[in-house]
Amino acid sequence: MNKIRFMIALLMAKLAVIALKITRHNGTNFPGIVALKICPSFIRYVAKPEKMIAVSGTNGKTTVSNLLNDSLKAAKINVLNNSLGSNINTGIATALIHGVSIFNKEKYEMGVFEVDERSAPRIFPYMTFDYMIITNLSRDSIMRNAHPEYIASLLEKYLPKKTKLILNADDLLSCRLAKDNERVYFGIAELPNDKKESRNLINDIRSCPICHHELSYEYVRYSNIGKAYCRHCGFKAPKYDYMIASVDYDNKLVHFKGLKGESDYRLLNDSIFNIYNELILLTTLCELGYSLSEIAKLLENIDIVKSRFNKTIVNDIEVVMLLAKDRNAYACSRVFEYIATLPKDKEIILMMNNLSDSKHWSENVCWLYDCDFELLNRDDIKHIIATGPREKDYRLRFKMADIHDDKISSCHNELDTPSLLKLKKGSAIYILYGTDSINEALKVKEKIVKRIKEEAR
Repeated sequence: MNKIRFMIALLMAKLAVIALKITRHNGTNFPGIVALKICPSFIRYVAKPEKMIAVSGTNGKTTVSNLLNDSLKAAKINVLNNSLGSNINTGIATALIHGVSIFNKEKYEMGVFEVDERSAPRIFPYMTFDYMIITNLSRDSIMRNAHPEYIASLLEKYLPKKTKLILNADDLLSCRLAKDNERVYFGIAELPNDKKESRNLINDIRSCPICHHELSYEYVRYSNIGKAYCRHCGFKAPKYDYMIASVDYDNKLVHFKGLKGESDYRLLNDSIFNIYNELILLTTLCELGYSLSEIAKLLENIDIVKSRFNKTIVNDIEVVMLLAKDRNAYACSRVFEYIATLPKDKEIILMMNNLSDSKHWSENVCWLYDCDFELLNRDDIKHIIATGPREKDYRLRFKMADIHDDKISSCHNELDTPSLLKLKKGSAIYILYGTDSINEALKVKEKIVKRIKEEAR
């Protein structure tokens, strides 16, 4: 009976795919919804690629998935992924539907699936991955993920025992997961700007997991990310199997050391969170059996997707779009910290306004008070524009960060922000947008570029 239900579900889902193509709706979970409604165990029965990789974690999983997909395609591997759908069970079911024939014959060699951490109970019982990448576990939106230890407990409970884990040794919350599973660790050696103690508002693991005394750090780069140890019981973070030993920002190179040797690779992006993403890519490709020289060729034409980072220079003014997850204080703080390290005078437009959710619920703004807005209180940050329905909440938070009113502007309509910019030559403008406001951010960027060109005539 289950097999009959499955075949009916697959047939109906395939018809849904055809209907969506006719109506030009490609990026949707609808086929997966149909399949799971008819056959709740659909994911168990559908054929899957011979080799399977899952990418999960609070931040970075989309970027890592995209980098890995692009690299494997450059290696001429036929890769199935869920980039057109979501990272929950319906999105993964939709990807698997695309990956098989009407007779349930698999068409792909390898699968790379971005997996939402909370979806573990609905995915892992039906799919066993060869590799599971966990980028990090950190505090996310209070309305979605609560505390990261809760997310860790979900993963711990449902991770298949046969799955080999690729874990961040610099993150004590994720590197201690599923201790019986085979694993390798990645991390970044001490860098010039690292600190000895965290000064961020969010630090989700302050105590030793063994004896509960306060943790110390050989070096910490933000929050609880760094090389931790305990002075009382001798506990310490795991040793790196794969590491970035140094970063040459001038020549845009990273020096990578792994189980197969060491090599220099081009730096894909100079933000520390994207250096971690590149390290995860290098680690995973090594684990898949690629040589260091093969990896260098695969990285020749690989880049961070422009929906995450996009820079244009017009008349000696940089216009940069940067994703800053709304409701995620941790992710926004990382973006603020990155901007603070960059040269030039800066203007910043804040567009993290939860546009898709505003019709359904009233946002809990507590994330603003976990976010390190104090990092924007700098002499080289000349102007900050708050926009959208939360402009007044932003202004209150600026006051608490002791950012002077003279530096602040605000407007309700995002598309009015370009007219408020000062546009000083040699400066940089940063447009920070949320996960659902990229279209508005692109329009704002177009208007800024147009204004710069008009004023240059």
